[in-house]
Amino acid sequence: MNAFTSNDQDHLEQCMAELRRGAVVALSASGGTVLVASAETVDAARFTAMHGVEGAALVLTGRRAAVLKLRAYDGDIARLPMPADRRLVQALSDPADDLASPMKGPLTTLRGGDVAVERLAVDLCKVARLLPAALVARTDDQAGVMQFEAARLTRALTATTLTVERFSDAKVPLSLAADARVYGFRPSDGGPDHYAIVVGDPPRKEPVLVRAHSECFTGDHLGSLKCDCGPQLRAALAQISANDGGILLYLAQEGRGIGMANKLRAYALQDQGFDTVDANHRLGFEDDERDFRVASLMLKSLGFSAVEVMTNNPRKTDAFTRNGIKVTARVPLAVGRTDENTAYLDTKAARSGHLL
Repeated sequence: MNAFTSNDQDHLEQCMAELRRGAVVALSASGGTVLVASAETVDAARFTAMHGVEGAALVLTGRRAAVLKLRAYDGDIARLPMPADRRLVQALSDPADDLASPMKGPLTTLRGGDVAVERLAVDLCKVARLLPAALVARTDDQAGVMQFEAARLTRALTATTLTVERFSDAKVPLSLAADARVYGFRPSDGGPDHYAIVVGDPPRKEPVLVRAHSECFTGDHLGSLKCDCGPQLRAALAQISANDGGILLYLAQEGRGIGMANKLRAYALQDQGFDTVDANHRLGFEDDERDFRVASLMLKSLGFSAVEVMTNNPRKTDAFTRNGIKVTARVPLAVGRTDENTAYLDTKAARSGHLL
């Protein structure tokens, strides 16, 4: 193979970029070629062209289909004939106006046949941090669109091997932890960089006090009262500093892995009366889309194998254990309850198993 030939991850990144900018891509598979576009970003001209292909379909997740009371014959996805009205496609894909315009039918969903590429199309939209809704059309006409191999994209999305590369570190004195050093990590899956804030010089042969903190732009930086993220971040750093050392892993997993744009959409749904779990489901996502493997890899790169985890979320302790990090204790971190986020925190306890 030529040394400059793209690998599977390159292939995926190029495809995601095309979908994010509103382009149509062609996915080649054993059953033929499938044109794919994001229902969120596709422009009017490309939408019209796709609708002109016989058998074109809108593909939604099973979660979104359940909200719309559509039969998901394919389990985790549902296919329906692509509506001619672009506004209807957007309304079916985006729940923003569900309450204002609840009647969107009558609608029928499709069944039968191999839907591997349709499922892949939705996954591509999801990892591109777009609404998980795709337009698909099976055709031999591929003129003017970029070509991608479905098998290569699938391999990139389902790769079980993940590594991290530590690319830099520097001393960064913090107001809550003067003796702090920040390490940057780049994951092999092409995702955003993650950071480890190491306070002091924790001994490598003993359990280290660790907080795995998913980034929250609104809470960490803007002081949002809708969540407890900002107070947790600051309380964790203060406690680690008072403990004479530890690590805060700052993970690029905004909105429990759905991205900032979709988190804002979820917030808008919460304003309509839906809790944080139902908001994710209405958007077409699972409760929590995060992958915590990277946290364990970062710790191993830094030379640590045992931790005391500062968390209220049992999924985090389980993830450390599954990925080869010994958990010797769970340290509660219940801070930041406000009138504005009480319902949110109660939902995390009742529906997501958080220990609050």
